[in-house]
Amino acid sequence: MKVSLEWLAEWVRLEADVGALAARLTMAGFEVEGRAPAAPPFAGVVVGEVIATERHPDADKLTVCRVADGEGAPISVVCGAPNARAGMKVPLARVGATLPGGITIKRTRLRGVESAGMLCSARELGLGDDADGLLELPAALETGADLRAVLALDDTVLEINLTPNRGDALSMLGLARELAVLAGTSLALPAPAPVPAGSHERLPVRLLAPAACARFAGRVIRGVDAGRPTPLWMRERLRRAGLRSLGPLVDVTNYVMLELGQPMHAYDLRRLQERIDVRWAAAGETLELLDGSRVALEADMLVIADAVAPVGLAGIMGGAKSGIAADTADVFLESAWFAPDAVAGRGRRQGVLTDASQRFERGVDPAGQERAIERATRLLVEIAGGVPGPVELTVDPAHVPQRVPIGLRRASLARLIGIAIPDERVEAMLGALGMAVSAAPVGWQVTPPSWRFDVLQEADLVEEVARLYGYNEIPELDLPIPQRPATVVEGEVGVLRFTLALVDRGYHEAITYTFVDAAVQRRLFPESAALQLSNPISAELAAMRVSLWPGLLKALGDNLRRQQARVRLFEHGAKFIMQDNDFKEIDCIAGVAWGAALPEQWGALKTPVDFHDVKGDVEALLALTGAPDEFRFVAGSQSCLHPGRAARIYRGERCCGSIGELHPEVVRELDLAPAPLLFELELDITGPAALPRAQELSRFPSVRRDLAVVVEEHCTFSQLRESVTVVASSLLRELKLFDVYRGQGIESGRKSVAFGLILQDKSKTLTDADVDAVMTAVRRRLQQDLNATIRD
Repeated sequence: MKVSLEWLAEWVRLEADVGALAARLTMAGFEVEGRAPAAPPFAGVVVGEVIATERHPDADKLTVCRVADGEGAPISVVCGAPNARAGMKVPLARVGATLPGGITIKRTRLRGVESAGMLCSARELGLGDDADGLLELPAALETGADLRAVLALDDTVLEINLTPNRGDALSMLGLARELAVLAGTSLALPAPAPVPAGSHERLPVRLLAPAACARFAGRVIRGVDAGRPTPLWMRERLRRAGLRSLGPLVDVTNYVMLELGQPMHAYDLRRLQERIDVRWAAAGETLELLDGSRVALEADMLVIADAVAPVGLAGIMGGAKSGIAADTADVFLESAWFAPDAVAGRGRRQGVLTDASQRFERGVDPAGQERAIERATRLLVEIAGGVPGPVELTVDPAHVPQRVPIGLRRASLARLIGIAIPDERVEAMLGALGMAVSAAPVGWQVTPPSWRFDVLQEADLVEEVARLYGYNEIPELDLPIPQRPATVVEGEVGVLRFTLALVDRGYHEAITYTFVDAAVQRRLFPESAALQLSNPISAELAAMRVSLWPGLLKALGDNLRRQQARVRLFEHGAKFIMQDNDFKEIDCIAGVAWGAALPEQWGALKTPVDFHDVKGDVEALLALTGAPDEFRFVAGSQSCLHPGRAARIYRGERCCGSIGELHPEVVRELDLAPAPLLFELELDITGPAALPRAQELSRFPSVRRDLAVVVEEHCTFSQLRESVTVVASSLLRELKLFDVYRGQGIESGRKSVAFGLILQDKSKTLTDADVDAVMTAVRRRLQQDLNATIRD
């Protein structure tokens, strides 16, 4: 939210030091993310008055203007603006003036005519995008006055990030209330008198969905002039708030929204049929919005309709058919209260986010509709004329939110804040926020005002007291409870141990959202049902993740766009699985590797990371359990992985993870070439560790025998190891694979595998006969189990 301090100062007295003001707001929960001047730097620009104009003798598109600058005789200025005319007041950059961008104005001759200055458009001064003509200034401004001074262009604009629960502060009124309380000053609330009705014309309103819209104020105004310009003061305030001027009828409703926090809408009355109905959309209805998009309405969407069809998406955007046009003469003003639940998520679902929906989703004061429509009526009649009818207020009292007293216990206040705050100060702070405070035996009964819809329970009141007292004023105290260290479980590998092992191997930890892009997740895991969010932050964060891979791949893409040449990322977090309509949360650790296998160096060739590199990283994690032999890698792929370069990881008979290279089609769609390698482990299966046990060391020498066998191409080392281990039994101390060969001398579809067996007995020295017997049994078992042949 952008806040003009010059505008805010009309409501409450502000500190002279902008930095101190920003710090005060931030510590009160309204984070000031930035501040900027209301206009770019320029100097030497004054209010000029065009005395006379004439055509340039040698250029049809140029005009020679005689301009008074408040000093001496009028000067001659040549300009090309089509709206230059005698009698208008415009910005005049005198000779020597500097404009935004470092432009210096010099005396010059244009097609033989002297020009002693420059008449400026809004764009040339950085005050807007309009460059089609001169910026016309109010006639009441004094000729020769400094433009920055008369337009308050040395104003400061704060960029404030409000938390979602503080919709009441999305206005000048809301922020002024807070600053008045923080500074202990009074609030200058304007109290405009109601605009008397000049006619008896009304447009009937029916609330057919009272739980979603319990209050609706409407007013007919006939005879407005939509062609009149919006006053410069209003255009400037809208610009500083980040809105562009769209003509007086729309500008007034936007201005009142920024000022009072009540979104409004103006309809072209001639486009409305008979009445206004606030109702839920019917099946098959569509609506073309003001932005030109056509939306298919759904049954849970609240609409504003006339007797024929919907004319607006309630609380979000009006319809194009009933929108204000250049020839609009009669308008119907709407100022309504819509329940947050009736608006939330509907705009995002259609890809439409507006200032109005932002406010209604967070909550709007249910008592502010009449005030807003009276304020808008007065401004509109002053600017564009017209004859207003009476305000038509339609209310369903049973559904208007009612504030109930909340108990605040003195003991709870002291326990949660950490200090005891005097009763009179608590009462003063809560009272200053507009809350009704009465004493109770153990504390207070507090009734929040209508606009503080975020205060619902005792903890909310404690928060209000703490932030107004000042977080910096609360002293640091030792926690008054004993500190007990957590139990160390030997039979579990801690998450920290896993993460440190990955850091040691060159990975960096990433933290991503548990919400992911639903489309990307469906592409990666089409077979997995995901929990969809009913009110997502954005379309890219619309589903709960069924794996940590979507977030890691997005992080990888962000790194590649920043020209990172080698990426190793891991994340520890939960994935969320839907199984038989049951929601399951699984703790995981996952990683992604992309780029070269090793950092660039002179001692090794640059080779891309492959399956076996990442498999080695995973095996290092599995080794932390003290039982690496319990794990096996079984060839098998998921739809998002390369069919021939992927495996599932098992601990015994339970699958505990996956590893593999990203599928080439997915690589192309996500623009991640060359293909990254991924892994994911479920910690509830992977985490349990074998307890260390003392083992006797043999006093007798070991014997090594090497063996080369030819097996089928699909045979894995784990299968070989299993067969060898069964035969060699307690004599096998270690099995080392040292060669795999395919090529000349080996028939197609088979491979040669060479490994060394290290044998040792704890009770005697092994003889050649003992070793030969073991080797013979191993050969026989390999031939029997795996159709292996001995390679000569």
